[in-house]
Amino acid sequence: MAASNPTNFKDAKPIYEFSAKDINGEEVSLEKYKGHVAIIVNVASQCGYTQNHYQELNELYEKYADEKGLKILGFPCNQFAGQEPGDAATICSFVSKKNVKFDIFDKIDVNGSNTHPLWKYLKYKQGGTLGDFIKWNFTKFVIDKDGQPVARYGPSTSPNQLVPTLEKYW
Repeated sequence: MAASNPTNFKDAKPIYEFSAKDINGEEVSLEKYKGHVAIIVNVASQCGYTQNHYQELNELYEKYADEKGLKILGFPCNQFAGQEPGDAATICSFVSKKNVKFDIFDKIDVNGSNTHPLWKYLKYKQGGTLGDFIKWNFTKFVIDKDGQPVARYGPSTSPNQLVPTLEKYW
């Protein structure tokens, strides 16, 4: 049974109260990730960070998914210079060529009036340096085993730099 997104994201406790459509259009309750440390990241296929970040996210997933239960949730977003222009089929093809094994969701908005409720919640719980809005592709949130956002990292922070933070919550 899929979770329904809270009416008021500020009332949500863990991320498990949210749901999102996966890249195949299926509604997924984030309850699926309960008990796991996770990284939630907005991704794009045509960004200057794409090559390095996808590679490092894949490496983290391959190294820690089985050993530590790490989950990675990638949310394609086209709000930054149109760097994720494709439809679901195009995105699936792209991530397949990158050998992505972590979970990819349907394209969403992370800012503005159509912001996905999960991303409203993430920004509320872990505000940014110059404001709560997402500034660019590959903004990363670390989620603890209780479903709480515990850290936020900007696009210039490589995924491998998250390891010391992840280790605190395993």
